Amino acid sequence: MAIPSTEWKEQISVNEAERFQRQGKAIRAAHALKNARYGKGRFLHRKPVVTAEARLDIAHDLPEHARHGVFASPGPKRALVRLSNGAFDIQANTRPDIRGFALRILDVEGEAALGGIADHQDFLLINHDSFASKDSNEFVEFATLAAHGQASAIWTLFLNHGLAATISRLKTLAAVIGKPFAGFAAERFNTVLPHRIGPYAAKLLLVPTSPSAMTSKDPGADIEAKLKAGPIEYRLCLQFYTDESATPLEDHRKVWDEGMTPLIEVGRLTLLKAGPDLESLKFDPWGGLEDHRPLGEIMRARKSAYYISQKARLG
Repeated sequence: MAIPSTEWKEQISVNEAERFQRQGKAIRAAHALKNARYGKGRFLHRKPVVTAEARLDIAHDLPEHARHGVFASPGPKRALVRLSNGAFDIQANTRPDIRGFALRILDVEGEAALGGIADHQDFLLINHDSFASKDSNEFVEFATLAAHGQASAIWTLFLNHGLAATISRLKTLAAVIGKPFAGFAAERFNTVLPHRIGPYAAKLLLVPTSPSAMTSKDPGADIEAKLKAGPIEYRLCLQFYTDESATPLEDHRKVWDEGMTPLIEVGRLTLLKAGPDLESLKFDPWGGLEDHRPLGEIMRARKSAYYISQKARLG
C-alpha cells in the first residue's frame, strides 16, 4: 500500500490565463443560448433532481494526514445536498446522463480558497471515477459547441479535428453518458478531480452504506420515495495522492488504483429530508477552505468558468 505524499505538483502553463479567457467567452455565449431557451439557470447540471437537508458526522481517530480542514475535528456538521442531471438541457430524468451530487458542508470557518473567510465547504461529485476529456480545452470546446445543437457540434468538431478524432470523441462521450445508472442511493460518487487536504491531495468519494437499487425508472422519483421512507447514509471517503504513476494529479482520465491507494472513511453523510430550494446557492468547487483548494488544470479552469456561469444565472 502506497503512503500519502505531500510531493504533488500542479503543472501550470504560461498561457493558462489566456486560454481560460477564451474559454470564458465561449461559455458565456453558450450559456446565454440556454438561458434564452429555459430561463436563467446553471450551465451544466441545470436540472435539480432532489435537494436535501443533511448531516455530516466526522469520524474520530482519523489518521494525521486526513485531519485537515473540515475533517480536523470529529462530530456533526449541518449539510445541504443537491442531486442533479448533468445536461445543460431540461430533459426527463429517465434519459441517460451524468448524475451530479453537490455537497455543501456548513458550520465551517477558516481561510478561504478565494480569499477572505469561508463559512462553508463545497464538494461536487459525479457518478464516474474518471474524466472523459484530457484537459479543459477539450471539455469546453465540446460543451459549448453542443449548446448550439448536436449537428452543428459534430460538424465543427470534424472541421477542427478531422473524422477519426471526431468519431473517437463521440464514442467516448456516448460511453460516459450511456453508462447504466443504478440510482442515487445505489451508486458511489467521486469528485474525480482532486482537492487539497491540508498539505496532501485527495479525491473525495461518497459510497452508500446500504446500496439500494432503483425501483422506478425515474431516478428522481426513486430517491424522493426513498427519502420519504427514511434517511439515506453514505460513507464519505478520501483517496490520497501517492505518486504521479498511480495517482496522476493532472491526467484525470486515469482512475486512481484503489489497490495502491485505498479509500479512507472520514465520516458519514446522512440525507435527512427532501425539500429546500437551493437554486440561489452557488455550488462551486472553489467555494470553501484553502485547506481544500481544488487542484489541477481543469479545476483551475473551473474557477473562472463557474464565476461566469454564476454571473449569467444570478447577475
